[in-house]
Amino acid sequence: MNKSMTMTDTAAAFFDTIETGKGWAACAPFCTPGATFSCQSDALAEIGTIEAYAGWMEGLLKLAPDGRYDMKAFAADEARATVLGFAVFHGTHTAEGGPVPPTGRSVAADYVYAMTFDGPKIKHMTKIWNDAQSMRALGWT
Repeated sequence: MNKSMTMTDTAAAFFDTIETGKGWAACAPFCTPGATFSCQSDALAEIGTIEAYAGWMEGLLKLAPDGRYDMKAFAADEARATVLGFAVFHGTHTAEGGPVPPTGRSVAADYVYAMTFDGPKIKHMTKIWNDAQSMRALGWT
């Protein structure tokens, strides 16, 4: 991470790193130690750190190797030290190892990351996502 990066630059670089499944080692430089994670979804209910979420995303992209995101909006709220990224995740379940054998079904899932900063690094991220709709689209429920 470049020390002269703005909050928005850091959030954008982090967003791409985590969404392309590069894992925690690549995400860690953008985050404070022990950076927390929350999401009001059953699929991510047990995940409480960005480190664990980075591992989850890495695993998801193994199940859907064509996984990619389409950024729709990106905005910084400097007064609240928060950056919001709204995107659509696209992917098809074609690989072994998921909750069910490969379904060949695809998903286009809307989601938002709210990344809160402590100085130059992300200290917390909230994901806003309808997991039930995504799981149905992939044929996992």
